[in-house]
Amino acid sequence: MLVLGLRSCSFFKPSSFRSFSSLINTTMVYSKAQPKEKSKVIVFGAGNFGSCLASHLGDVQHEVYMWAREDKIVKYFNLHHRNPLYLPDHAFPPNITAIGPELPNKEFINSVDVLLFAVPTQFLRSTLQTLRPALDVNNLPLLIFVNKGIEVGTNALTLEIIADTCGADIAKASTFISGPSFAKEIGAPTVVQRQPTSVSVASLTEFEATKASTLFHQPHFRCYTGVDPIGLELSGALKNVYAIAAGMSDGLGFENNTRAMIITRGLSEMTCIGTAYGASPLTFLGLAGVGDLFLTCSSSNSRNYTVGYRLGQGEKLDVIIKTLGSVAEGVPTTKGAKMIIEELGINAPIANSVYDVLFNGKDTRLAVRELMELPPSKELELPPTAGGPARRLMQKLGLSSDSISELMHPHL
Repeated sequence: MLVLGLRSCSFFKPSSFRSFSSLINTTMVYSKAQPKEKSKVIVFGAGNFGSCLASHLGDVQHEVYMWAREDKIVKYFNLHHRNPLYLPDHAFPPNITAIGPELPNKEFINSVDVLLFAVPTQFLRSTLQTLRPALDVNNLPLLIFVNKGIEVGTNALTLEIIADTCGADIAKASTFISGPSFAKEIGAPTVVQRQPTSVSVASLTEFEATKASTLFHQPHFRCYTGVDPIGLELSGALKNVYAIAAGMSDGLGFENNTRAMIITRGLSEMTCIGTAYGASPLTFLGLAGVGDLFLTCSSSNSRNYTVGYRLGQGEKLDVIIKTLGSVAEGVPTTKGAKMIIEELGINAPIANSVYDVLFNGKDTRLAVRELMELPPSKELELPPTAGGPARRLMQKLGLSSDSISELMHPHL
């Protein structure tokens, strides 16, 4: 959570990381070819982020269908072209249609070019299990995932959830988008502000990442591709934990020095966890890592920062969750992060302190004092383990042990 003298983490040399794409079997499944201009897209999720991404895609003339869980949202949207719960003052482009609450059938799924999932991580597994019979690996839409979190109970990243529910081939064809991107600043003018934004787009192959990048890329929404989806996912999930810490700090009355320290030490912990997990340390220096971390740790528009701030002001977590108005993925993610940290043997005092405040009832000021009283330590050090969880996940995706060993234990 919050403070200095924090015992720290580790980095591999950047040259030690090799692209996951070099390990993929050449017979893997690819998503269907995309139209040169207008794509047909289903956006699963009508919350803040799903709505704004739908608005962005509709604004650039794609044919968009936005799926919502609640029938009243579907009916209201199609009557007024507004989302009554999120961005109620924003008029959505006319080429967006709301669908639901039933999930689309196989015929509809096979007719579209893109499936974009903006469903909270904790609901993703059940959604994919229901959709799986409709997915045809010989006519696979481009799959894009924008949720940020770690599944409670399994500690699974989205890539693993996809593999468990849809199979290794579909998981290897999936793409992921993350980065500093507050929802309301992305889409069309007026309430949704269309401010310049950049994100990271990752897949296990550059081929699929480029497809997703091409779909979204606009002068005001720039996309940068990569082939480290594990690092991108961990970045997007873990930064929410440190956003809670930054909010706590501000809620307690600490100012700029402390916030800068949380961001920097949080980045160190994130990179340490990610490198030990099996991701590239470079990913944490990009938009999905330090970019998103900086944004969520320094703005009251962040739901996770807001949770932390209200905790620092003395409110109880259950009250905050009930009145927040939307999902703060950092709360359940902190549970998964705690278990991953323990499995990897990583020293991550800020993340552990956030866990203690959220789930063990520790007083925020006591947590700060305990962090400040930690003994001096090295600023950067190598993690004690490297690549175990990523190795298991890559094996689940059908990669050979020799290839995985080469990736996780390169010559330094």
